[in-house]
Amino acid sequence: MSDSPIEGIKVLDVGMWVAGPGAAAILGDLGAEVIKIEDRIHGDAQRGMTAIMKQYQGKEREELNRNYNFEYYNRNKRGMTLNLQCEGGKQILRRLVKRSDVFVINFRSGVAEKLGVEYETISQHNPQIIYALASASGLKGPNAHKPGLDFTTLAMSAMMYAGGEPDTPPLILKGGMADQMGAVVLALAIMTALFNRERTGIGQMVEASGLGSMIFLQASTFAAKLITGVEFPRRSRHNLRNPLWNHYKCADGSRIGLAMLQPDRYWHDFCKVIGIDELENDPRFESMEARNEYSKDLVEILDRIFATRPIAEWSKLLDEGGDFIYAPVHTVTQTCEDPQVLENEYIIDFDHPSWGKTKMLGCPYKFSKTPAKQRMPAPEFGQHTEEILLELGYDWEDIVKFRDEEVI
Repeated sequence: MSDSPIEGIKVLDVGMWVAGPGAAAILGDLGAEVIKIEDRIHGDAQRGMTAIMKQYQGKEREELNRNYNFEYYNRNKRGMTLNLQCEGGKQILRRLVKRSDVFVINFRSGVAEKLGVEYETISQHNPQIIYALASASGLKGPNAHKPGLDFTTLAMSAMMYAGGEPDTPPLILKGGMADQMGAVVLALAIMTALFNRERTGIGQMVEASGLGSMIFLQASTFAAKLITGVEFPRRSRHNLRNPLWNHYKCADGSRIGLAMLQPDRYWHDFCKVIGIDELENDPRFESMEARNEYSKDLVEILDRIFATRPIAEWSKLLDEGGDFIYAPVHTVTQTCEDPQVLENEYIIDFDHPSWGKTKMLGCPYKFSKTPAKQRMPAPEFGQHTEEILLELGYDWEDIVKFRDEEVI
């Protein structure tokens, strides 16, 4: 039995930045053998991101030199350099393609054709290959040939209006959310195509765009507009129709998030637990409809009440008083330290060869018998070039020649 879900699957990652490499990294988590191919001079553009954290810190720290983005999106890969603009590089790539199951790419439209790595050419050398293309906004339409990055995708997908107070500017969202979602959707498409190939023997091209992925992420919001014709507006937390679906600031500055989607079920016990018994049968608040009409008044009351105790006390009262649905509103740092996160290995300790014991993101998907896991760090630039060429049947004389001819 295999140690990993897709052990034995061979993946070529010819992408850069996040969407393509991110999908390949997910396949690596699942046990695939992933080879990352980078330009012999410039490499992946993500290799130049080591200074970003220094913009947010007022002091020099050794850890700030660590390229966290490249490390995460290129885990579980071996790396080689290759000049795809010369015949020698194309020859090596063809040999790699013939032994691969998946080819991942996210070059903008026209670049793949120029280099001869578009689907039609690649599939000639391996008709059963799954050619996975990550695009910014899809292969058709007026923007198909335009460049795009995470920010443009967030802008076009309406994600910048997914939160925030009414009448405020669109939100500036952090963390490469659209690129990561595009990687997840592309990985799903790849896995589905591999499953189909197992049944039919047919290879094919699959594509996922950041734009389509972010619309998919907001499925409920878009379904509401498309089916009912109503675009739900941004709502202020001071005037939410269901005050038991809101967050409140506690005495210690922490915020508690209430998530009672069926508020009538909880209202009477909730009043007793938080000490507002006198409001339990108040005509303004005794039903969901009434609380909707007088929501602003109730939010003001709950703001004052929750500000009287620290979040630990409120959590204890809610836990002991009933089956209430709530959670602390965490910062990234607090989430990283939460026992629930750590015990489920959403964050893990990884023994990095250069950095030592390092906290890393774990896998969000769990398998009882063939676990997904991080096995290797991201490769150093060109770290496995010779090793991979030897596996392809080249000898050291060939490798020296490739170097002299600037193929690798």
